[in-house]
Amino acid sequence: MIAKRLAGLGLAAAIFLLDQYVKYLVTGPMGIYGPDKIKTLLPIFDLRFTQNFGVSLGLFTAGSPEARWALVFMTGAIAAFVLVWLLRERRLPDILALALVLGGACGNIRDRYSYGYVIDYADLHFGEWRPFLIFNLADAAITIGVLIILARSLLVRDKPETAADPAPES
Repeated sequence: MIAKRLAGLGLAAAIFLLDQYVKYLVTGPMGIYGPDKIKTLLPIFDLRFTQNFGVSLGLFTAGSPEARWALVFMTGAIAAFVLVWLLRERRLPDILALALVLGGACGNIRDRYSYGYVIDYADLHFGEWRPFLIFNLADAAITIGVLIILARSLLVRDKPETAADPAPES
């Protein structure tokens, strides 16, 4: 059981570190730091620096220092809840999904704490149509983790764990 939880914590740490590294690459060596800085990687995918002062879909925009710290506290509390859930969970797929959420949340919390906003850069588009707002690796990890948790809770029925299976009758 401890190995599963350690795997989850390791994945969360890896997501956090990878998210921070990609943000460093985008805003540092790649020089994509500012509203007019865009790097096209594919015809449908650009790197475009954006400051996200809100949470998902730009909701709850922090327009003041108090709102910023309220968002840091609120998202920190959610991350703490996810951490406790991860440590109590028994099934590896659920642990790994929670780890995606936790690692992504920590990456975005660090941005908001350090800069007052979350660095977003991934711009998927088809012409002018954008199926998503500009996002980052942490956002993608959170979204994938939540989708896995939802899919498993709705579609997967795990067998209950029993101490001993009853002996077959003769």
